[in-house]
Amino acid sequence: MVQRQFPRPSEIFELMKFKKPELDGKKRRLDGALTIYDLQRIAKRRTPKAAFDYTDGSAEGELSLTRARQAFEDIEFHPSILKDVSEVDTRAQIFGGESAMPFGIAPTGFTRLMQTEGETAGAGAAAAAGIPFTLSTLGTTSIEDVKAVNPNGRNWFQLYVMREREVSYGLVERAAAAGFDTLMFTVDTPVAGARLRDARNGFSIPPQLSLGTIVNAIPRPWWWWDFLTTPKLEFASLSTTGGTVGQLLDDAMDPSISFEDLDVIRSMWPGKLVVKGVQNLEDSKKLVDLGVDGIILSNHGGRQLDRAPIPFHLLPEVAREVGHHTDIAIDTGIMNGADIVASIAMGAKFTLIGRAYLYGLMAGGREGVDRTIEILSDQIVRTMKLLEVKSLEELTPEHVTQLQRLVPRTPR
Repeated sequence: MVQRQFPRPSEIFELMKFKKPELDGKKRRLDGALTIYDLQRIAKRRTPKAAFDYTDGSAEGELSLTRARQAFEDIEFHPSILKDVSEVDTRAQIFGGESAMPFGIAPTGFTRLMQTEGETAGAGAAAAAGIPFTLSTLGTTSIEDVKAVNPNGRNWFQLYVMREREVSYGLVERAAAAGFDTLMFTVDTPVAGARLRDARNGFSIPPQLSLGTIVNAIPRPWWWWDFLTTPKLEFASLSTTGGTVGQLLDDAMDPSISFEDLDVIRSMWPGKLVVKGVQNLEDSKKLVDLGVDGIILSNHGGRQLDRAPIPFHLLPEVAREVGHHTDIAIDTGIMNGADIVASIAMGAKFTLIGRAYLYGLMAGGREGVDRTIEILSDQIVRTMKLLEVKSLEELTPEHVTQLQRLVPRTPR
């Protein structure tokens, strides 16, 4: 039988230590975020519905995004044992250069609408972490300002071919002059996808005010204060900013884009040229035959064609067929460092994060982006150590099984 006694005060204090309260509200909420989903929840609380939904949502029924995230959850890891993993090397070689981690920041449009620091927060955080930053054609910070924030790091530029070709050509020339090392020629946006959340919210540039908008803004005054007291939104390529996002994209994009445009851009660009938005094996082979420097398997974060192929499922086949001939990167659905490790194991050289970065931005500006990178980096290192691999090169398809949920029916 246990013998009981009255505890001595000195023993109580030995067993219990009181945590010093954190008075900085931003630091407190970011320190409490342990996953990207935690940052997503904070972002939703702090951001007006229209801006949050523009980031969080995708096209039509949002099946492409849901399936892409599910694909990463539907994996099984196969660890080794009894290997020294006291130190692991997370460095990746991609598109002719190095990254401290096997992920970089993807191009996102209208970024300062999510949080006023926008691309400068992303570029600054990328510079500090030693990973690449990608500026979108529809970014809200200029090419030159991104270069100023990240003068010695790797800056990439994502290019849409616009109806007014001279606009696109001018952006290519500016990115080259600023020393950006990689151009992402994007091929999956002949027209805008049907972003139903945006339509229902009346999301436009500039934001439309309605009774619902005002009611939603009341508990989020800090967002409006930032929006109204910082420099006016400016876009890298659009001469007008009036209308819904879908209207702006449809007015700017050209559905007649072709391989001839790829040839023209290639002749202008001095750095690495990669094609973003590849969604099948045959196109991957054709692009490799044309000599591009890399391909990015992507369905645009599910924001274009709903029910599009799942990039993570497409990856093994493409990697087997063309992975020895070009660099393959992947995006869409990445919410955990384990997703990134699985992608590398299945044949990708690199990954890109879009929403994960924006959740951090909305949750806490530059510090929130730093937290995103920290969370993913910690998860990558921990997953590698638990798999008992010391470098990305040691990761192989034998470390991962893609479990089947959606299996094609066999025609009769």
